[in-house]
Amino acid sequence: MTKSLLIVAHAPSENTRTLLDAVRSGAEEAGDGSVNVTCLSPFDTGPDEVLAADAIILGTPENLGYMSGALKDFFDRIYYPCLEETQGLPYALFVRAGQDGTGTCRAVQSITTGLRWRPVQEPLVCRGAFEPKFIEECRDLGAGMAAGLEAGIF
Repeated sequence: MTKSLLIVAHAPSENTRTLLDAVRSGAEEAGDGSVNVTCLSPFDTGPDEVLAADAIILGTPENLGYMSGALKDFFDRIYYPCLEETQGLPYALFVRAGQDGTGTCRAVQSITTGLRWRPVQEPLVCRGAFEPKFIEECRDLGAGMAAGLEAGIF
């Protein structure tokens, strides 16, 4: 049975697009055809896409110590339509943070706790100046989510 992994990420810069591409490619490679990977902008994602997902990866840059407005808008639009239907949804988060990322992670965790989604790993926070290791870490995040779905772990 094919599982569905939804990646919802706001990637307005070259660096964040590079990280998103790494997450997607890691998921597609690890899923090896048994995991359908869909990657969408928060602006293009609504309740129907979330309801169809078996797991979700969220991605955002840190903006003034918070998630991007695009990701917040996504949560605002899907919250009530998904509240009762997606309890226990496995999710992971990656953040491109220039400085800290703590406020961003806290804000996402607050909303996902309200939705009763289940974090399946610690948030990946790519802090400071862009480093090539961020790409591999993001690829591993995507691969881990797809492998977990494929194996039935979540």
